[in-house]
Amino acid sequence: MSKITVVVPCFNEEEALPVYYREMCRIMEQMKEEEFELLFVDDGSSDRTLAILKEFHERDARCRYLSFSRNFGKEAAIYAGLKNAQGDYVATMDVDLQDPPGLLPEMYRILQEENYDSVATKRSTRTGEPRIRSFLSESFYKFINRISKTEIVNGARDYRLMKKKMVDAVLEMSEYNRFSKGIFEWVGFSTKWLEFQNVERSAGTTKWSLKKLFFYSLEGITGFSVAPLSLASVVGVLFCLLSFFMILFIIIRTCIWGDPVSGWPSLVCIIFLVSGIQLFCTGIVGEYLSKTYLETKHRPIFILKDSSEEESGMDCREQGGRKECGRSSENRKCVGRQERTARQ
Repeated sequence: MSKITVVVPCFNEEEALPVYYREMCRIMEQMKEEEFELLFVDDGSSDRTLAILKEFHERDARCRYLSFSRNFGKEAAIYAGLKNAQGDYVATMDVDLQDPPGLLPEMYRILQEENYDSVATKRSTRTGEPRIRSFLSESFYKFINRISKTEIVNGARDYRLMKKKMVDAVLEMSEYNRFSKGIFEWVGFSTKWLEFQNVERSAGTTKWSLKKLFFYSLEGITGFSVAPLSLASVVGVLFCLLSFFMILFIIIRTCIWGDPVSGWPSLVCIIFLVSGIQLFCTGIVGEYLSKTYLETKHRPIFILKDSSEEESGMDCREQGGRKECGRSSENRKCVGRQERTARQ
């Protein structure tokens, strides 16, 4: 019997959690030959998300949770979930059901029967999404695939099922500035893609504003391409050449027609233009420098405030250089059977 861990990042998802849990119970019953573990990661929520996760853990042994001391972001939540996953197969999935749990049995079958290390998903349509958001997303994928050697599939979701060896490879990339879509592709391994139509949120509202998406896209660009640095250099060379030809033009014009004093407004505009280009290029260099600065500080990617292991008083053990906590498989199965009997 294989064990499947489903990592579920949560941030203020008190409305979506009960709906998600009911749907996952249906899927787990459908795949009852396999052992499941639902690992919820509370990313510093300010609503009842943590209280609901504790209720899940109390009545269902398959549910575990990690709770951050503050909001560290979805990328940190995914990393924490992967690091604490105990399954032979690990899935990452959003709690709002925009990642259909119904695909999980097919994803698992593919990894069992075909020669793949990962099964990932992507949206074939963006129906129901605001047009400006869809346009910006598609533009981002086109742009980053032009400037980066790591190809990121258009419409790719964080929803995927991986074998343990791929999860271990992802965890080797313990960088502070994380962009999971790029990391999953950079580590390699054979991946099969499944397409599905866009699904509306089951409950609640999205936590991704256009501003957050913009800064998230910058993480991807600066994390997987140095082309913007080259662009700054190219722009500098082009302006040097342009200045050289303008100087020649001014010298020739002065020799032939004299030295008129008119034209100072256009000169001011040119000064402002060149200054803007310089500040833009300096900003690009500064963006990469800031990433380097954060990496050299070696701050933790996340800090745990609470977890189901602490609440249950479970024993922790070192295995493979990593601390793991949890009940034994046999004990978890017994508790799971008791819970199912009680519900019946």
